[in-house]
Amino acid sequence: MSVSLCEHVRMRSARQDDFILTTNNLTKEFKGFVAVNAVGLKVRRGEIHALIGPNGAGKTTCFNLLTKFLEPTHGTIHFNGIDITHEKSAQIARRGVVRSFQISAVFPHLSVLENVRIALQRGLGTSFHFWKSERTLEVLNERAMSLLTDVGLQEYAQMIAVEMPYGRKRALEIATTLALEPELMLLDEPTQGMGHEDVERVMQLIKKVSANRTILMVEHNMKVVAGISDTITVLARGAVLAEGDYATVAADPQVIEAYMGTEQTEAVAH
Repeated sequence: MSVSLCEHVRMRSARQDDFILTTNNLTKEFKGFVAVNAVGLKVRRGEIHALIGPNGAGKTTCFNLLTKFLEPTHGTIHFNGIDITHEKSAQIARRGVVRSFQISAVFPHLSVLENVRIALQRGLGTSFHFWKSERTLEVLNERAMSLLTDVGLQEYAQMIAVEMPYGRKRALEIATTLALEPELMLLDEPTQGMGHEDVERVMQLIKKVSANRTILMVEHNMKVVAGISDTITVLARGAVLAEGDYATVAADPQVIEAYMGTEQTEAVAH
């Protein structure tokens, strides 16, 4: 009996360790309006976890709470078993939680290589070197080129970022995010505004870079969600409506009803 009990405790602990990010009763109120309502997330380590829902469902607010751009009204956030509810954005980033945004956030008048090197400077253990000779950063070139190769941008290394097509800019943003060595990547609408070819490229890129890390993403494109997500959480009016794999949530009558009148209705229903 004692061996069985120990094994049970060990297995339970292992299951808890499976989740890299959890929230409990996560709530955000704005002057009486509840934008996020008692959300309980469990993001499994090594998975691609999608957060979806109609416009106004609370997805971006939830992301802002997880990365501490907003403070929760109630509830807790745990990362790797550590309570990070009251930590600042910079502290969370140092722990390995790194976020990209809906609008591509790169330095437009620097080269692709220079953008990645700036992100890599944190690893030097010194302040950013904007005022020093460029030669001091050459030690980062090999790693920067490796990251650009990972996202298929090695041929664009010397191109000025502002001259790049939109989809390639998003790939560059993913490269700069990877330069921060995230354990958990939060991607906010990674394929927003893209044509079909760019969507396919970025979708495959996300799948590729997920090999050694966990990804939590907000995404409207149901083809992307269906194609690469392991687990999907559906939000509606700030609360969790459904959760599971794509087949499970797509067949849920409540999910189909929540999407009625939106562009995704047909995609979710089918």
